[in-house]
Amino acid sequence: MPIQVLDSDSVNMQYHEESGILEHRFQKHVWGATFREALNKGLEALEQYGGTKWLSDDRANAALSQDDTDWAMNDWFPRVQKAGWKYWAIVLPEHVIGQMNMKRFIATYSAKGVVVRVFDNPLAAMVWLKKPE
Repeated sequence: MPIQVLDSDSVNMQYHEESGILEHRFQKHVWGATFREALNKGLEALEQYGGTKWLSDDRANAALSQDDTDWAMNDWFPRVQKAGWKYWAIVLPEHVIGQMNMKRFIATYSAKGVVVRVFDNPLAAMVWLKKPE
């Protein structure tokens, strides 16, 4: 049974203890305090449970502001990497502008050592994360 980390009208996040996978689903476009709270809650869960894998279901999300992008890359990412994040499976946003935004994160994080794969659906992403290459 997954551990509920966050459950709101914007974000559902759970930790799968048996596989060490943190999974979030953005249920609508998130930004600002909601976005930062979600990522920080995920970081706390990885620290607490020793997880190394993150599944991002971002289909309902869109592009982030420059402030949120800068925060995620320069503040949050060093902290989550230090906590042990190694594998990221992502289901890209449906909107093209959101996809372009996420591809910048993918390039940056993979250049810094996170193994990243992009998927069309969360089930395929979960299968990969259970046995990443």
